[in-house]
Amino acid sequence: MSTLHTVNKSPFDRRALESCLRLATKGSAVLLFEDGVYGAMKGTEKSAIVEKALGDVSIYVLGADMKARGVDTSKLIDGIKVVDYKGFVDLTVENDKVNAWL
Repeated sequence: MSTLHTVNKSPFDRRALESCLRLATKGSAVLLFEDGVYGAMKGTEKSAIVEKALGDVSIYVLGADMKARGVDTSKLIDGIKVVDYKGFVDLTVENDKVNAWL
């Protein structure tokens, strides 16, 4: 059973992303949106845990929220995929359940 995990809080304010990545099972998908997009940036104190998780889970980031926060795609960790709103909807349909990390 596949799960889409959504994280909308900054990893610098809350531990939602860390908890999500620790508990997500192999083959799961993780979508970072709203302030969660900061977790997709390379060169931060959280980058290593995100890079390590990419071996087991697919990580996506919502492009519109990146743009709204001034995060350019050149700042993304390699392997993270940018999706639009249609891609967000597709992820919810492709997975058996959605788990929101607050």
